Amino acid sequence: MAGELRRVAFLLWPGTHPASIMPALSVLRSANRMAEAELYQVDCFTLDEHPLQSPEGWTLPARVWPEQVSGYSRLWLVADAATIPATINSGLAQQCRALMRESVAIGGLDAGVFPLALTGLLDGRKCAVHWRLIDEFRERFPAVVSGNELFEQDDACPSSSGGQASLDLFLNLLAEEQDPDLAALVAEDLVVERLRDASEKQRVPLRNRLGSTHPKLTQAVILMESNIEEPLTTDEIARHVCVSRRQLERIFKQYLNSVPSQYYLELRLNRARQMLLQSSKSIIQIGLSCGFSSGPHFSSAYRNCFGMTPREDRNQRRAQQAMDVSARSEH
Repeated sequence: MAGELRRVAFLLWPGTHPASIMPALSVLRSANRMAEAELYQVDCFTLDEHPLQSPEGWTLPARVWPEQVSGYSRLWLVADAATIPATINSGLAQQCRALMRESVAIGGLDAGVFPLALTGLLDGRKCAVHWRLIDEFRERFPAVVSGNELFEQDDACPSSSGGQASLDLFLNLLAEEQDPDLAALVAEDLVVERLRDASEKQRVPLRNRLGSTHPKLTQAVILMESNIEEPLTTDEIARHVCVSRRQLERIFKQYLNSVPSQYYLELRLNRARQMLLQSSKSIIQIGLSCGFSSGPHFSSAYRNCFGMTPREDRNQRRAQQAMDVSARSEH
């Protein structure tokens, strides 16, 4: 089952948690073991001289990214939600473009799609972005076709939304680059139930998230998630799912220990918070897009839910990000 030797490089942004590349490394390591041959040589790099260390205290050995590299078939840019870069060094961007001209595939794992987009290589291409980051990504990179699929297996610029999706992407690449039978063996070795396709969506099935298989509850929540900007009334939801208002309220109480109106409100507020922390849209714009008729109404509901106003929450998040950047630069 021996195949072609490939060299793979991972470039991790400062502060990235080492766990971000573990699914990918697991696939490559298992492939070498199952094939009883060295199919993949892996090198990990960082942009500075500091080792990659997790808050839990474990370290991933890595070298500083050199000015000249050669011999790699793939380069993966890696970041996580806590280390999303705002800019990219012009020299590194030029280096990435030069590598692509030499037929090196350059991909992004997790929030690594952000620096990949900063190189300009993703313009006009499709990429997979984690659903929590997609609003910010779309705002920053309108020229990129971003979606909430698990991964994009683009020949030149593959991408993964992160986590388990990186494992799915690497299993699919293994089947393409080496052997589908080897990919199946590796999936079995890693106790992966099945190979997920790139077109599958990131969010887990609604019934799994709710812990319930009640069809009327599932239908009601789908309606709520599909009508954030212009919320439906409880009576309208009940009518759409063909139950009485009282019956719908009993179902929500039994399975979610909540009433439909409260669940709907929290759903809209969580969506607003996601937009607030990941986009530069004004607080008024966010409130209106999440179904709140006025700024004071939005601010009051937000404070009741999260213990602070939208402005306070955004300012606190920005201050924490600034502190994190300062701490990383000091180290």
